[in-house]
Amino acid sequence: MALSAHGALAQQAGNTIGGQVQTMAQEFSTTGGFVGSTAMYVASLICFVFGAWAFWQSRQAENRDSGMIAKGLAGLVLCGLFVTGGTWINKAAQTSTGTAASISSTAGVVSFQ
Repeated sequence: MALSAHGALAQQAGNTIGGQVQTMAQEFSTTGGFVGSTAMYVASLICFVFGAWAFWQSRQAENRDSGMIAKGLAGLVLCGLFVTGGTWINKAAQTSTGTAASISSTAGVVSFQ
């Protein structure tokens, strides 16, 4: 079974080592994008939950200090930043390349000037 999967990779990549390395790089890049966006959404959910919890705690009689309101605000602001993380990354890519950034499955050269 392992040998048949290896043969399929070689056939898909054009039977060259360079083609196989490029296919692997594209797969790692795609996987990294999914992992990064998932991590940002999970962080956003955590910040939202803890921000809402801090606001709720600030209304309790035993927790009437100004720090809880600041924690709630910080949690909600961080929630918004993590949710828009993909847009910020895309804008940074446009700024650094000077052209519209595009996402594709083809590996390309990134140059910083």
